[in-house]
Amino acid sequence: MTEQKNTQTAGMAFMGMIFFLFGFVTTFNITLADKFKSVFELSNFEAQLVNGAFFFTYFVLSFAIGGLIKKIGYKTGVILGLILVALGSFLFFPAAKAISFPFFLVAIFIMASGVVFLQVAANPYVTALGPSATASGRLNLTQALNSIATYIAPLIASAFVFGAASAALTPQEAAKSVPAPFLIIGIIVLIIAVAIFLLKLPEIPTTGVESKSVWKYPHVVLGALAIFFYVGAEVGSAAMLQRYFQEALKMVQSDAAMMIALYWGGAMVGRFYGSFMLSNVSKSKKYLYAVLVILLALFVGWFVRREITDGLIFAGIAIVNYLAMQLGKGHAARSLAVFGIIAAVLLLVIMLAHGNFILWLGLSIGFFNSIMFPNIFALGVDGLDKGELSMASGLINSLIVGGAVIPVLMGVVADNFGVRFAFILPIICYLYIVFFALVGSKHK
Repeated sequence: MTEQKNTQTAGMAFMGMIFFLFGFVTTFNITLADKFKSVFELSNFEAQLVNGAFFFTYFVLSFAIGGLIKKIGYKTGVILGLILVALGSFLFFPAAKAISFPFFLVAIFIMASGVVFLQVAANPYVTALGPSATASGRLNLTQALNSIATYIAPLIASAFVFGAASAALTPQEAAKSVPAPFLIIGIIVLIIAVAIFLLKLPEIPTTGVESKSVWKYPHVVLGALAIFFYVGAEVGSAAMLQRYFQEALKMVQSDAAMMIALYWGGAMVGRFYGSFMLSNVSKSKKYLYAVLVILLALFVGWFVRREITDGLIFAGIAIVNYLAMQLGKGHAARSLAVFGIIAAVLLLVIMLAHGNFILWLGLSIGFFNSIMFPNIFALGVDGLDKGELSMASGLINSLIVGGAVIPVLMGVVADNFGVRFAFILPIICYLYIVFFALVGSKHK
């Protein structure tokens, strides 16, 4: 029993590292959309192709990778994913030298292919490392570690990429600021790949298990659609809020990119809540952990601009987020519905409101995005056996392509009607998520 617990702990530690890695890579790429917009003088639609190249990869490869991982195993799949992430990272150097936007998109596509391997392998691995009743809690914990990376990535982009931006720089000079962080990413990723190759990790069987179709389960298919709308809403809102802060609040590009870190920081805080609120942790420990998470929120809010007022506001939003989670009463579906309704209402208010008020309303959406991916995934694969997990993960992850489709559509709306009206699309996305939580996630 002790040995099994130790192997599960090792497996969770390994997954935490992987979730951190692909969270950083994903968010760093999302943040670059504004950089490419200024360097290559792109429209909102063209700039969103950065996200499009990244997330379209999920649609093209996820289902096929799910079948491949069933044959080669989760560990080998992760190592292949890490190698592809490193290769894509290193290709940013020739792309910058050529000053070619299409070359950058190719590098992003290759990097995203590696992230798809990591995503498809990681999520079912975590659900299989314990009871299905607490799968949502485990996924929220690993997603919280993912969110630490998504919080850090915009800060690094702001300092090392946007910080180099200047009206006086030529496109060639501005493009040179992009690849440097990717050299570090590529080297770190290769080191992790070697370490994982040498480690003995718990095995989740994939061979010798009957292959079954997952299309016969409505809750899997509807869950995949929920992922499409969730990722589209999360990515599109982040990218468009960054632009909206510049337009409505007259923020400079680097400051807007820096503040978006709090959008992802809110997701991190909310997922830490979910990791124990949606698990079998005792009530007394839940209160203790909640206090610690609120203190974390205070630090995260303060850290970006080193202003205590920001920290207090952010901690206040964290308390509201905690109270909202109580409405879910520890149930994944109910909690998902509550958060979907709140996120939709917040975006509606942002469309109608004016002034600095919209800054904190926009950033608070990250808190209510927090538990959506892990809860949707856990509800989508609930009741499946191990022979169905990798294929279900492939199907669900293929619809992460929503992160390509929804932001590009938002870019079209922004170009034609204004940034404010682009938020109509994520509102529709969140309403579908509420439907999935209350109706679509039921087994039929």
